[in-house]
Amino acid sequence: MKKSSPPPMIFFFLVLILYNLAANFAHPVTPTLIKVYHLSDYMFGVAFAAMQTTNFLFSPFWGKLSGYISSRMTLLICGCGYACGQLLFFMAHTEGLIIAARCISGFFISGASVACLIYVVNTSSDMERGRNLTILATIQSVGAAFGYLIGGFLGEFSLGAAFLPQVFCLASSGLLFFLFCRDDRRPEIASQPLTRSTLVRDANPFAAFMQSRQFMTALFAILFTVTALQNLGYTAYDQCFNYFIKDQFGFTSAYNGAIKGVIGFISLVANATICMSIIRRGKVNRSVAYVLSACTLTIFAVLFLDEMRVPFLVVNVVFYAFNAVSIPLLQDMVAKKAEGNDSNLVMGFYNATKSLGGIIGSLTAGFLYAKGASLSFVFAGIILLLATLFAFVYQRKTAPSPLSARR
Repeated sequence: MKKSSPPPMIFFFLVLILYNLAANFAHPVTPTLIKVYHLSDYMFGVAFAAMQTTNFLFSPFWGKLSGYISSRMTLLICGCGYACGQLLFFMAHTEGLIIAARCISGFFISGASVACLIYVVNTSSDMERGRNLTILATIQSVGAAFGYLIGGFLGEFSLGAAFLPQVFCLASSGLLFFLFCRDDRRPEIASQPLTRSTLVRDANPFAAFMQSRQFMTALFAILFTVTALQNLGYTAYDQCFNYFIKDQFGFTSAYNGAIKGVIGFISLVANATICMSIIRRGKVNRSVAYVLSACTLTIFAVLFLDEMRVPFLVVNVVFYAFNAVSIPLLQDMVAKKAEGNDSNLVMGFYNATKSLGGIIGSLTAGFLYAKGASLSFVFAGIILLLATLFAFVYQRKTAPSPLSARR
C-alpha cells in the first residue's frame, strides 16, 4: 500500500487564519463591556494581565506536553478550551468573574501559541523555517487586525454578536487543526513513558521553568530579554491605545475595528516586503535593532499628537507596521538557536517570556492610565528603548569578527 503524504503546510496556515481572526473578535468590544458594566478604568489592563499570567505560567508546561501528545492534539485541546474560557468571559458581569474567565482563556492560549511555534519548527526544513515563521507571525498580526475589524462591526449589534461567533470559530479551529496537521512528535521524546508523576512535575510552572537550564546561555538570556521587553512595551502601548480611542475620542467598537483593519493591511505589506527581504539576506540580528528603534521613535512622536486625531492615528499605523516586522524577526532569531531535543522547551520558554512582558505591560498600562491617559505611552516608549539597547548588544555579540569575515 502506498504511504500517504503528510498534509501540506498550507492547510495549517489556513486554519491558523481562522483561529487568529476568531481570537480577536472580543478585543474591540472589551472597552464597551467595561463601560456597560461600570467597571473600573484599570480593568482593561487587569483583565488582559490575568489572561497573560496563565499564558506565562503554563507555556513551558505545554511545550513539554506537546512533545508527548503532538502539536495537533495540543491545538485540539486548547482550541476547545479557549472557546469555553471566552464563553465564561461573555457571561461574567463582575470584576472577579471576568478575571477568572480570562485566566482560563490564558491557560489554553498558552498551549495554542506554543504548539503553533513548535509545529512550524518541527515540520519545516532549515530552508523553509525562516519563511514559515514569517508567515506564522504575519498571520498572527494581520489576523489579529482583521479579527478586530470583524469583531468591531459585530459589536455594533451586541456583545453577544461578537462573543458567540468567537466561541464557535475557536472550537472549530481546534478540530480542524487536529484533522489537517501531521503528527509531529519526535520519536525520542514520545517513546518515553508519560507517568502521573511526570505530569504533576511538569504541571508545576516553576519546576517547568527550571528546565530552561538545559539550554540557557548568556546569548539566550540577552535574546529573551529583548523578546520580553518588546512584548512588554508593545502590550502596554496596544492596551492603552484600544482604551484611549474609546475613552478620549469616543470611538465605537466599529471605529476600533476599522482602524485595526487598516493596520492589518499595512502590516501584511510590510511583512511581505521588508521582513522577507531581511530574512532572505540573512541580516536579521542587525536589522531587528533598527526596526525596534523605529518603533521607539514613533511611540515618542505619539506623545506630541495625542490631542490631534488624524496625526495621532497616522503615527500609530506606522508604529504597528514596524512592530509587525519585528515579531517574525525575533521569532526567527530564537528558532535558529533552538536545536535538537530542546526545541520544544526553547519555544515554550520564548512564548513564556513574551507573556511575562504582556503581564507587566497590561497591568502597568491599566494603572498608569488611571493616573494619566498619556503615561502608558511614556512607559511603553521607555521599555522599547531598553529593548532596542539590548538588541544592539545582542547584535554586537553575535557579529562575526573582522578576521572571520575576511576568511
